[in-house]
Amino acid sequence: MAPTSVLSDGTIRELVDAGRIKIDPWDPALVQPASVDLRLGDSFRVFHNHRITAIDLREPPTNLTEEVVAGQEGFVIHPGEFCLGRTLEWVELPDDVVARIEGKSSLGRLGLIVHATAGFCDPGWKGTLTLELNNLTRVPIKLYPGLLIAQLSFMSLDRAAERPYGSTDLGSHYQGQV
Repeated sequence: MAPTSVLSDGTIRELVDAGRIKIDPWDPALVQPASVDLRLGDSFRVFHNHRITAIDLREPPTNLTEEVVAGQEGFVIHPGEFCLGRTLEWVELPDDVVARIEGKSSLGRLGLIVHATAGFCDPGWKGTLTLELNNLTRVPIKLYPGLLIAQLSFMSLDRAAERPYGSTDLGSHYQGQV
């Protein structure tokens, strides 16, 4: 069994250069000591809070959200509001690497949460990363496409996954999401 570890900046660059980890668009300047900074995309999913009285998890409603595309004027997330965003970067992981997304400390200190629960990327993942954005403050926060929003760290597995994310029998719902 090979040792598992968090990947360093040098190893991240080597794996990207070799095409084993794919990040598009790739900017080597965004590599940190043990992670890669990710930028905010321009697409948000805003909940229709006024249309539903409750979310029934046994029968989740359809059309729960509406897409909003932000331009240079930005996107405002209001106090207490929860919405979905996505990263600008498309990420692909090999079968022997997992990743975790975390918010940037500078944004957390301003009351912006980047993910509620879904911070883990299985080996074999391909797609943009969904951001579960929540404004914990009492004032609106304005977000702009391209903003440094999160960081992605990578860990090696002891061996390649036998059934990576996207395998036919897994029912991987979000593989290839944009």
